Amino acid sequence: MQYDVVVIGSGPGGYVGAIRCAQLGLKTAVIEKYKTFGGTCLNVGCIPSKALLDSSEHFHNAAHTFKTHGIVLKDLKVDMPQMIARKNDVVNQNTAGITYLFKKNKIDSFEGIGSFVDKNTIMITKEGGETETLTAKNVIIASGSKPTVLPFLPIDKKRIITSTEALNIQEVPKQMIVIGGGVIGLELGSVYARLGTKVSVIEFLPSIIATMDAGLGKELQRVLKKSLGMEFYMNHKVTGATTKGKTVTVTAENAKGEQIHLDADYCIVAVGRTAYTAGLNLEAIGIKTEERGNKIPVNEHLETSVPGVFAIGDVIRGAMLAHKAEDEGIYVAERIAGQKPHINYNLIPGVVYTWPEVASVGYTEEQLKENGTKYKAGSFPFKASGRAKASMDTDGFVKVLADAETDEILGVHMIGPRVADVIAEAVVAMEFRASAEDIARICHAHPTYTEALKEAAMAATENRAIHI
Repeated sequence: MQYDVVVIGSGPGGYVGAIRCAQLGLKTAVIEKYKTFGGTCLNVGCIPSKALLDSSEHFHNAAHTFKTHGIVLKDLKVDMPQMIARKNDVVNQNTAGITYLFKKNKIDSFEGIGSFVDKNTIMITKEGGETETLTAKNVIIASGSKPTVLPFLPIDKKRIITSTEALNIQEVPKQMIVIGGGVIGLELGSVYARLGTKVSVIEFLPSIIATMDAGLGKELQRVLKKSLGMEFYMNHKVTGATTKGKTVTVTAENAKGEQIHLDADYCIVAVGRTAYTAGLNLEAIGIKTEERGNKIPVNEHLETSVPGVFAIGDVIRGAMLAHKAEDEGIYVAERIAGQKPHINYNLIPGVVYTWPEVASVGYTEEQLKENGTKYKAGSFPFKASGRAKASMDTDGFVKVLADAETDEILGVHMIGPRVADVIAEAVVAMEFRASAEDIARICHAHPTYTEALKEAAMAATENRAIHI
């Protein structure tokens, strides 16, 4: 069976890349090792976690803010099996949607593990051991990633768990420990903290969400502690964990070498993700993965050292983000078709779906200082936003960083209500190399959360914000 393109993996990068290939007239096939399409994102990542975040936010508001709104409820409780069932239904709807899109675009799909025989021949090993082969002019590796495992902290998938198992807990734990103060740990920790679980976060670094602007991590930690009662053990190194019955005991030590012991019903290990390349047989075509992170090296066109073999998403350099993988899938498809697409990696936004949400694009203040770039900054707090006051969501701020001489926007960082959506305005502006004054002079509807971005841009433009 001969194809123009064979895609290994059906996550956001793989399925989007396959669809774009088909749109461009390329005969395309997708190989997926699991029974459903969508990869980590749709099955055990972005989509199910957002479903639980949404459900838990409804419960938290019903328990803590509805009375202020004049809504009185009695006997409020969590039906955890129903919450999980709704999450599963959301996942099923999304994965079924990809099946429909593959049929619509006449994309062939194969279930099994895809591995290289040579650069143009892919062998598919099915669950029962049977095999078949496909030939392709081009191959796109989009095999994604898996949770990183600490060698001294074995995952039993019962009490010491990864993000995958955390999506299917059937009761509200009394206590939970989260190892890792990054996006995944904080989002899942938020889910259970909203439902009433006492959540403790252990982080090796001095800041949570450490890759983002420092001010965002500081504010998020403050709000999560205040609103959800989450505890944070910063600058702590986990040294081990033991399980006895239904209790997990985690040991860690601080910078001084002092030890702490924390007990909980569950311990989520969320210390990052590692590129998943097992079973690809990359050795057969001469590709060696990088020692750190198991990543596949690619050139500026996302092509590996083997002509016609491309790699995208979590298996290559850069942030492990679904939308990055999608853009890379489209990029490679268009390159194969002879077009000249582009990706500006500096303008791929990052988002944390806690509440308040966190979103960021472009350079952070720390990066600008390190680069020696002269810049000006303007910020605006949501407590001064009329829309935020009306919704009782006044935590957080928006910060705009602009070049000191040209006024071009270099970075936008925000924490607050619905900033996961608001950040798109900043991305559009920066793609067109807008100045802070450009945003400041655009009329924004009132009252909206987006006005905070305008006010921050005004603050960066001769310090002329109106409402502070």
